[in-house]
Amino acid sequence: MKISSRKHSFLLLFSIVGLCLRCVISIGVNYGTMGNNLPPPTQVAQFIKDKTVIDRIKIFDINPDILRAFANTGISVTVTIPNGEVPNLLDLAYARRYVEANIKPFYPLTKIDVVLVGNEVLHWDTPDVQMKLVPAMKNVHKALGLTGMKNVKVSSAHSLGILLRSNPPSSARFRPGWDVGILAPMLQFLRETKSPFMVNPYPYFGYNPKQEDFLLFRKNKGLYDRFSKKWYNNSFDMLLDAVYMSMVRLKYPDVEIVAAETGWPSQGETYEPQCTVENAASYNGGLVKKYNSGTGTPLMPHRKIETYIFGLFNENTKSGSLAERNFGLFRPDFTPVYNIGVLKGEQGHPTPSLPPPKTGGGNKGQPKTPVVRPPTQDKKFCMPKVEATDAQLQSNINYACSQGVDCTPIQAGGPCFSPNTIRSHAAFAMNSYYQKMGRNSFNCDFAGTGVVAFEDPSKSYLYTHYMISYKIIYIIYTSIIQEKIRYTF
Repeated sequence: MKISSRKHSFLLLFSIVGLCLRCVISIGVNYGTMGNNLPPPTQVAQFIKDKTVIDRIKIFDINPDILRAFANTGISVTVTIPNGEVPNLLDLAYARRYVEANIKPFYPLTKIDVVLVGNEVLHWDTPDVQMKLVPAMKNVHKALGLTGMKNVKVSSAHSLGILLRSNPPSSARFRPGWDVGILAPMLQFLRETKSPFMVNPYPYFGYNPKQEDFLLFRKNKGLYDRFSKKWYNNSFDMLLDAVYMSMVRLKYPDVEIVAAETGWPSQGETYEPQCTVENAASYNGGLVKKYNSGTGTPLMPHRKIETYIFGLFNENTKSGSLAERNFGLFRPDFTPVYNIGVLKGEQGHPTPSLPPPKTGGGNKGQPKTPVVRPPTQDKKFCMPKVEATDAQLQSNINYACSQGVDCTPIQAGGPCFSPNTIRSHAAFAMNSYYQKMGRNSFNCDFAGTGVVAFEDPSKSYLYTHYMISYKIIYIIYTSIIQEKIRYTF
């Protein structure tokens, strides 16, 4: 009788411990450093270890100060070799020297789990560099083994520009050329080395007010994929399943998928009304809840997708709109921008730590100028951001016109040649590329210089941005007529 009672007590205790272990909350985060007011890495490491449930970080370089600071913390670290090193890494001797100089000195005291070779190389680098990516990854893997770091995985992070289409997920596929020429060999390498395929899914870039609840993990009617017969209640799952189905078509369904970068800004310009504390808390809080629930996606129901929120801090020196500088979970003084259960002891209910913005983004949610909300979402256009430079826009023109876009209308004598400005021509080329490639949000990224606009093409309207700098006011009028975007200065 006593033995039976003790056995029962032991089983009960074991069950309780098991339940507690399953309740442990954790999440990954991207630790960016583009700020002139950020705390030193030693303080950051101590803060993450002592005050948060963050158990892994990803950095966009191989910063020795950060790697040194995270020694003996038990926090997993993913590092990134810069894109510019990809051609050099084709030389195995160079790859070994690089690893010995930049990674080995910190391992294993710093728990470096993954080395990324480049960031979004396929999206932004030249075809020559793209074709060198997989051989470079293989050499880094060999170099790690030769220097006693066989357990460190090698991968590369991708924007969803690698997809030809993503909606519905069941019809998704990788872009022709990249699929067989680059991604299949990469997936074979990842399978052989048991390394993850890392992607950057951003529902934020596909913002549509009509689907706001779907994008932000809020209660909604859901979307039905009639081919797979699966229901989706959030955009994050749809994007991951689109990646999965693209991998299935290449016969690599078994390779692990990691959401290496995803997030939502808490503040933006007056023309970015989706950038609010409330929306950021809802999206990132939904990510934390989803990850810790252990549930996968409709097509990957038994997979727990490792996820890294972007980002740890607001970064005040990043280029681009105000939104680009407000993706952080924390301010530089370690105070949370909102509560999503990341701080130890926090209740895991997404709530802002400050009153949510009353209207749109910018000026702490209370812009002095009216927020212009697009009247319809039925049509989408891609146009340059106001802060994009002529050099960036010329690069966008060159890229779009090299990808099968018919650019004769913006050549001399063409119907869209006038006004003869780089910005006007870039607007045409970028939008033509966006329309041709399927109007996915990532097709309008253009290295952060493009933005999606919404307007019924049968109507004409002016969309005005106000940019104040050193008491000079530039009023930029954007006119969309039919399917053509023009800029008049």
